[in-house]
Amino acid sequence: MAEEEGEAGGHHVLLLPGPMQGNVNSMMKLAQLLALHHFHITFLTTDFIHRRLYRFADIHSLSQTYPNLEFKTISDGLPDDHPRSGNNALADLYSSMNSFAKPLLRDIILSQTAAKSKITCLIGDGFLGGLTADVADEVGIPLIHFRAISASCFWALFCAPNLFESNELPIRVLCLLSIIMPDRMRTESKLIEGEEDMDRIISNLPGMENILRCRDLPSFYRGTETNLVDPLKSTVFDCHQTLRARGVILNTFEDLDGPLLSQMRLKFLRVFAVGPLHAHAKTTPSTSSFWEEDRSCLTWLDSQPLKSVLYVSFGSIATVTRERLMEFWYGLVNSKKRFLWVIRPDMVAGEDNDERVAAELEEGTKERGFIVGWAPQEEVLAHKAIGGFLTHSGWNSTLESLVAGVPMICWPCFADQQINSRFVSEVWKVGLDMKDLCDRDVVEKMVNDLMVHRREEFLKSAQAMATLAHKSVSPGGSSYSSLHDLVEFIKSASRKIN
Repeated sequence: MAEEEGEAGGHHVLLLPGPMQGNVNSMMKLAQLLALHHFHITFLTTDFIHRRLYRFADIHSLSQTYPNLEFKTISDGLPDDHPRSGNNALADLYSSMNSFAKPLLRDIILSQTAAKSKITCLIGDGFLGGLTADVADEVGIPLIHFRAISASCFWALFCAPNLFESNELPIRVLCLLSIIMPDRMRTESKLIEGEEDMDRIISNLPGMENILRCRDLPSFYRGTETNLVDPLKSTVFDCHQTLRARGVILNTFEDLDGPLLSQMRLKFLRVFAVGPLHAHAKTTPSTSSFWEEDRSCLTWLDSQPLKSVLYVSFGSIATVTRERLMEFWYGLVNSKKRFLWVIRPDMVAGEDNDERVAAELEEGTKERGFIVGWAPQEEVLAHKAIGGFLTHSGWNSTLESLVAGVPMICWPCFADQQINSRFVSEVWKVGLDMKDLCDRDVVEKMVNDLMVHRREEFLKSAQAMATLAHKSVSPGGSSYSSLHDLVEFIKSASRKIN
């Protein structure tokens, strides 16, 4: 797939990731791949993210490795002291970016248009689907949407109106009908407000019929009128804005999500399934971490037996109460298994928690555990000592675990994580789903099931999936070919601008 030097000259692609670490990380991988095809790349992040990357990720080295990759910044509109983490971070960032970013993005594109190397293509995160579609239309450049969430989540959200039409939704709150399907409110007055069985099967999602329960739908479907309506409405809106784009890029591959991709191709002009992005051989190993990585954990792993360690991480945004933290801790220690646990400095919610730790937890951790503030996750998952992953089921973490052939225990928190965990356990059969539970006895049992009782079963499935993932990004593989199609499409669309 290598091009002759300068073949893509004159084509300038601007990438705008959503303002979260997972989105930045995956789009940074895409930026590297496109830079290798000699496109001029502008990677546009918020001021806050750029400061974190400059401090904890070696973006200076990236700029040296890829001289055609430059970084620019805009404001996210939030005050400097906003934590930008916690379970409400997505809503805050979404609202603020949609309020402030449009004129900033437009001005950057127009300023480059006046320059020698004008922007000829915008790859915008679907998290900001309406914003990027509006700006692309205004300035007259082709738009491709990138979805950092899983294909299954994107499709479930896109199909939300159909689920309301077939009376499979709402789960809990009647008034959602007036938001998503306002014309049906008058004919559905027989429905009453109240909670339903969260294990009720969803049967009308094309490509994943009878796989999901209500509790497996993306978190935007859950809650009450006050905390659910706006996030669901805005998220479904942005998914449908992708119909305005010239195509959609998904970080997945045919052997993983083939049935869903077939359904999407009936709706969208072009679907580029180019993942797992981090597995493409030509990307330079790098980090887009917002936290300082503690590499001492790799030295500790070097001293552990083969596949004996459970890696535990709940991602870069989610917070937990101290009570839940202690349940996980007791479960891990009581399992008698070795564990490497990432506990971010801002992970524990609240300020009034008792900081004391029981003696048995301290002793158990000293004997078999290792705790860090942040870890180089791709390297950790690839380490020979890792035998399992207790994860929040974020899409990057799920893909990284699949590529490494590591079975998972899933404890999802929000967004696409609920549906990802269902696919891990029931579709791909590479782990266990612990959603909606947080009990030390359950944690202990699932750790032992994954690491001992069903170890060979899960390892076999996980390693088979890893083989398919690597095959997809190898010459002749589905994602390798899809990346080539993406490159050719960008060049063709950009020529019309030039």
